[in-house]
Amino acid sequence: MTTKTVTVVGMTCQHCVAAVTEEVSALQGVTSVRVDLESGRVDVESDTPVDDSALAAAVDEAGYELAQP
Repeated sequence: MTTKTVTVVGMTCQHCVAAVTEEVSALQGVTSVRVDLESGRVDVESDTPVDDSALAAAVDEAGYELAQP
């Protein structure tokens, strides 16, 4: 089990949280997604490491973007 934490920019409501959760949850191996709307923090648990580009693409598909580190 691995955990990755990213920050998503642009989320403002529970619909945003649901959209990000749905897209990230669809990634192969992902077992859990927790989104904190206030901080933009997204914790992703998975069976295998999640590819950074796949994660960024899922967040983009939801209509948001990852914060630059």
